[in-house]
Amino acid sequence: MFKLSVLVLAVITYANALPANLLAQTTIDDAADWRIVGGTNAAAGAYPFVVSLRSSSNSHFCGGSILNTRWVLTASHCIIGSTTANVFVYAGSNILNSGGVTIPTSRLTLHSNYDHDIAANDVAVIQLANALTYSNTIAPVALNIGETGAVAAILIGWGRISTNGAIPNNLQELSTNTITHTICRLSWGSLVSSDQICAVARSGQGACSGDSGGPLIQASNNVQLGVTSFIRAGGCAQGFPDVYARVSSYNSWITNALSS
Repeated sequence: MFKLSVLVLAVITYANALPANLLAQTTIDDAADWRIVGGTNAAAGAYPFVVSLRSSSNSHFCGGSILNTRWVLTASHCIIGSTTANVFVYAGSNILNSGGVTIPTSRLTLHSNYDHDIAANDVAVIQLANALTYSNTIAPVALNIGETGAVAAILIGWGRISTNGAIPNNLQELSTNTITHTICRLSWGSLVSSDQICAVARSGQGACSGDSGGPLIQASNNVQLGVTSFIRAGGCAQGFPDVYARVSSYNSWITNALSS
C-alpha cells in the first residue's frame, strides 16, 4: 500500500484583483497534492496518457500526461524545488499500486515565467531517463490548439476524494464543463488570465489534493485542454471554478522545451 505524501504550498489571498463581493472568501489553495471529488473509477486501459508523479519514497504527489516516449507534461508548482533524484514517473496503469512501470527522470523544466504568487504560467515538462514503450496502456496525449470556450470536459487524477480525505487507488474521472474566460472572471476577477481555462461542476465535484499537474480533456475527443493548477482555498469541490493552465497558450513553449 502506498503512503501518499501531501505537499502543501502557500495559500495566498488576492484582494486587489477581485470584485468586492468576493474579497472575503476568494483565495488560492495551490496544494501540490489534490484529488478528484465526486468522480468515479476510470476503466482499465482508459486514458493511457495519464501518469502519476512519484517521490523517491514511491509516494504519488501529482499527475501528468505523456507527450511522447521521453517527455511528460505537468504543472510547475508540482516540481518547483525538486530534483530528478526525487521525481519519478509511473505509467501504464490506472491502479496506483500495481501494473505500471516506474521511470526515473533526467530533466525538470519549469516555465521561465512561472509566478508562484499568482500561479501564472503553471506548466512544466519532465524528461524521462529511459524511453517509454507504447502499448494499450501507454500512449501520448493530443494537445488542444484552439482557444476553446465552454465545452464538456473530463478531469482525470488520483487526488483526494474529499478535503483531507482518502487517496483512491483507482484513477478517477469526473465529467465537468469548461466555462468562458468572461464567465470565469466573474468568480476569480483579473487573477485569471486568458492563458488559463476554468471548469466547474456542481458543489461536491471538482479537483482536490493530488490532481495537480494532471490533464483536463475535452470529452468529445480526449484532447488535453488544461493542466490542473489551482482551486479556491477552504476546501475542495465547493462549486467554484477550478483553474487550469490553458494548453493552447503553451504549445510553442512546450515544443521549444522539448527540443532545448
